[in-house]
Amino acid sequence: MTRRELAWSLYDWANSAFPTVVTTFVIATWFAQAVAPDPVSGQAMWGWMQTVAGLGIAFLSPVLGAVADAGGRRRLMLALCTTATAVFTGAIWFARPEAEWAFYALACVGLATVAFEVGTVFYNAMLPDVTVPARIGRVSGLAWGLGYAGGLCCLVLCLFGLIRPDPAPFGLDKASGETIRATAVFVAAWMLVFGWPVIAAVRDAPGARPGWAAAARAGLRELRDVLRGLPARPDMLRFLVARLFYTDGLNTLFAFGAIFAAGVHGMSFQEVLIFGIAMNVSAGIGAALGGLVEDRVGSKRMVLLSLAALVVIGLALVLVESASAFWALALVLGLFFGPAQAASRTLMARLAPAEEMAAHFGLFALSGRITGFLGPLVLATVTQASGSQRLGMATTTGFMALGAVLLLGVRERR
Repeated sequence: MTRRELAWSLYDWANSAFPTVVTTFVIATWFAQAVAPDPVSGQAMWGWMQTVAGLGIAFLSPVLGAVADAGGRRRLMLALCTTATAVFTGAIWFARPEAEWAFYALACVGLATVAFEVGTVFYNAMLPDVTVPARIGRVSGLAWGLGYAGGLCCLVLCLFGLIRPDPAPFGLDKASGETIRATAVFVAAWMLVFGWPVIAAVRDAPGARPGWAAAARAGLRELRDVLRGLPARPDMLRFLVARLFYTDGLNTLFAFGAIFAAGVHGMSFQEVLIFGIAMNVSAGIGAALGGLVEDRVGSKRMVLLSLAALVVIGLALVLVESASAFWALALVLGLFFGPAQAASRTLMARLAPAEEMAAHFGLFALSGRITGFLGPLVLATVTQASGSQRLGMATTTGFMALGAVLLLGVRERR
């Protein structure tokens, strides 16, 4: 890897701690088990929070992406989003394991989620600038693998450095959840410490930069032109619509995996964390191997193969009764998470014009979030109506299957 490729890839290592520890395995499980009245209502409340956050991301991503293109400030906007994510994540420390703190905890996670997702717009838009076209799939896949490795390392440190020790370190009080809440502070510090190389090494293109007001006006014009031009670019439009559905299924499946494991299979909190560690190892291996294969077989084929596997294994996952069978299927499922996401990022970079990269990655984020509320909404509604976490989780496979069908009609530029 070149210096710029490595610096860019390390940001995945930095920011993956947030979805791994906060929105999936630690804080999400703690909220459902300790803050919410019960696990079923906790899953539903978490779903409503993700719904509201998804709407905010859907509105902000394309607009700010276009502004970043027009103003030449991708690096600055990435730094601001990273800082905001760390601040709101660290604020989770003040939440207590009591029902009256549920709204505060959800607000912190929701605001951090918006800042995190908007930041990925600027980060992803840098991909074509850090490597040559022949290596773009490999770099994207290896970066995604580094992301899983970073999330894994952070999760392991949280588990063995903060949660499991008895007595608790630093005088933390287990009874009030301080060992769990401290993981949020640790994630905030992790992002700030490891997020700087890309900001230092991958600079924006040189040249005069307009003021913020002028950049906003130019960005909105660019976004308008991009949206108007989509009907004349059917492959781009079809890809964005396809991703709209399958990413919704992917994100919902991943976000609620720990809550499902704890509620359906009775995993203890520490068992959920070990499960999360194993899933990150599996997903990291899959992402790295997928990146090596993707440049040969093509990004579209890699996404389709991964989605097919996720649908089949995902259906089996929600049906099995045995905890050991759940573990085995989940680890195989993890192998296809990374390739589906990394190859989608690469396919977008291949389809988008270089001069409008951030605006198109804003639409990329929009396609993953404009209906980002729909997956959690359907899951929360079905879970609440049926009283079954299995039926709620099963809804995610329908989204992925529909997205795969739509993706079949996209022609990839090689």
